Amino acid sequence: MKSHRFAVLAAVTIAGLGVSAPALAAPSTDLLIGEVYGGGGNSGATLTSDFIELTNAGAAPASLDGWSVQYLPASPSASSKWQVTPLTGSVAGGGRYLVGESKGSGGTVELPTPDASGGIAMAAGAGTVALVHGTTALTCLTAADCGADTTIHDLVGYGSAVVRETNPAPAASNTTSVARTGADTDDNSADFAAGEPSPVNSHGETPGGGTPPVAARIHDIQGTTRVSPLKGQKVTGVTGIVTALRTFGSARGFWFTDSQPDADPRTSEGLFVFTGSTTPQVAVGDAVTVTGTVSEYYPDDPNNSIYQSTTELTGPQWTIDSSGNAVPTPTVINPDTVPDTLAPQPGGNIESLPLEPAKYSLDFWEAHEGESVSISDARVVGPTTAYDELYVTSKPDQNPTPRGGTVYTGYDKNNTGVLKVESLIPFAERPFPVVNTGDTLTGVTSGPVEYDSYGGYSLQANVLGGVKSGNTKPEVTSKQRGDELAVATYNVENLSAVDSQEKFDQLAHGIVDNLRSPDVVTLEEIQDNNGAEGNGDGVVAADQTLQKFVDSIVAAGGPRYEWREIDPQDLTDGGEPGGNIRVGFLFNPNRVSFVDRPGGDATTAVSVVKERGKTHLSASPGRVDPTNEAWEDSRKPLAGEFVFHGQTVFVIANHFNSKGGDEPTHGRNQPPTRGSEVQRGKQAQVLRGFVDQILASDRNANVVVAGDLNDYQFSPALRTLTAGGKLTDLIGTLPVNERYSYVYEGNSQVLDHILTSKGPRDVDYDVVHINSEFAAQASDHDPQIVRFKPGDRS
Repeated sequence: MKSHRFAVLAAVTIAGLGVSAPALAAPSTDLLIGEVYGGGGNSGATLTSDFIELTNAGAAPASLDGWSVQYLPASPSASSKWQVTPLTGSVAGGGRYLVGESKGSGGTVELPTPDASGGIAMAAGAGTVALVHGTTALTCLTAADCGADTTIHDLVGYGSAVVRETNPAPAASNTTSVARTGADTDDNSADFAAGEPSPVNSHGETPGGGTPPVAARIHDIQGTTRVSPLKGQKVTGVTGIVTALRTFGSARGFWFTDSQPDADPRTSEGLFVFTGSTTPQVAVGDAVTVTGTVSEYYPDDPNNSIYQSTTELTGPQWTIDSSGNAVPTPTVINPDTVPDTLAPQPGGNIESLPLEPAKYSLDFWEAHEGESVSISDARVVGPTTAYDELYVTSKPDQNPTPRGGTVYTGYDKNNTGVLKVESLIPFAERPFPVVNTGDTLTGVTSGPVEYDSYGGYSLQANVLGGVKSGNTKPEVTSKQRGDELAVATYNVENLSAVDSQEKFDQLAHGIVDNLRSPDVVTLEEIQDNNGAEGNGDGVVAADQTLQKFVDSIVAAGGPRYEWREIDPQDLTDGGEPGGNIRVGFLFNPNRVSFVDRPGGDATTAVSVVKERGKTHLSASPGRVDPTNEAWEDSRKPLAGEFVFHGQTVFVIANHFNSKGGDEPTHGRNQPPTRGSEVQRGKQAQVLRGFVDQILASDRNANVVVAGDLNDYQFSPALRTLTAGGKLTDLIGTLPVNERYSYVYEGNSQVLDHILTSKGPRDVDYDVVHINSEFAAQASDHDPQIVRFKPGDRS
């Protein structure tokens, strides 16, 4: 803003159109407000004081004698007053000038010595700051009145500020300031971005007695390890060509690449410049020189993170040196480009280890962080998600499934070809592609590399290829014969009565058309009648949920199933808060009988009873040791007794605790800690103990253990269940490349299982892929089914 000409909506007739538009002010080319921070000394703040930083965009020194900075609350009332801090001295050409304001009781780091000091307590989130050539308090309280005040030289309104230039700058906070991102355009929203506070005084000093900004190249900033050697330092003169922009969301900014790389393959030549919720005013092909603070962004607590960081510049300022330059050529990712080994395995944090990009895939991607890469004609191994992302593989021969995916076969056998793809292209211009596993992302897809807590290193595409269908179709299993009992398991993903009829119908058709109406279905993730909407309201019954499901199956052409389940105690079984998740049974009474025995409830343990030479359950349905600590905040197994063609079959429905809290395979700790395994190990011991009781009473008993065990076929929990050969995990009877029921981060893997004792004969097992490989999912799990003839126990 220059003098009184900001935001003055003088009507100007656009020639030939006969309409009026606001006259834009001439932007300031000398003194400007560079940064504003009102969170000093507040809770969570690092800095102890508020500040206002001024900059001189001109080449000649500019005097501040007789000037002031002034502050007005974001929503002034008629009685509001501007607060004034007088200024003296001058600002060198291209220099800075720091005004220290109110000091709070919090924070740990002092400002560098201010060039002027005041006592204004500015609000952290929203307010207005003006640079005034005069020391008399302003009287204007609206944008229009302030626009007419000739003493105002520059002004920024942030957050919800009423007085601002055109549109307000983003809101700040106790830990973020708003800083100018480039030349003045008289639009606070375009000119400022929220980011880490970065006060600098006229001597170039930074907080805590820091040193002046250091000149650096991008490879100096990226360094040869995962964490920048310049972390926390102000850098200046950082040059490169803009290669991509993120123009939506709260993590906007741009990537730029040094067109004069060094000879070290460990040092990336690309870097992200973070501008918060403000779209940066740059274009691809611009040559820029950037000043900012080197930061390592973690998606969680940086002191205890389980993830890797992203090196970026925050609080940036830049100049555009030229436009229309050739963009550095992306690195082409071929099948042999990325190493087959994931990472070094030191047994802890790998951040300080020198990168070995020719040896480890995580090191390769880190050495290209911020640079552009390209893939061509890449096979999709993970379908489009609700978050507009998909997964491809750069290694088509790495553990392929028959249906186009990539199967995960062991903790030490990571699929390093898997790569997540997201889009930087606004969806109004190019909707994100909807793809299924087995499709191909045709042509070239390219863009910068960024680390994400979900999926790890990702390609942020600003060039997005087309889609060729792989014609992957939902599977249909065989129909059971008359003398075969068909038992299926299906995680129906947080199903409650308040869900849409569309979801019920899709699940129902899966039961009828794809599973061919099994005789028994163990269900996981059945919620109470009002689902997560009734958090803590005492509603635990799921009769409406199950009735709606049963009715939907009938409408889809299936049998009228009956159900059995036990309501949990409110808010005790984990899962989505308020959903009161549980397992249960559906069964077709025209094919199989359920033996009802009273006594089963949320806390009573079912036991194995033998009477007159016959083994049965003390309660049916009944929960397996529900008060055991192994089931704390987790679903309890449900045992049921069925009779088919005169033979007793014991079916146990399960849903073990989730993998939530485990460290990711792509995180900074290698090997990752799988903390959730401990509870699943205890659950497996309890469940196996119950099965052993049945088999001790009747060694030929027909036992089916089914459900979402939330673990792999090679995990300790499954080894506990199958120890000694008393139970067979049927997923292990399939070819290795067909062992999956779930797709996570592009890996086809096993979470769901059916295990059988030696009693069942002529066992025929199938994983029916109808969900996990498809963008349109009724659930994120595929169901499984086993058909068998119960062994004769008479």
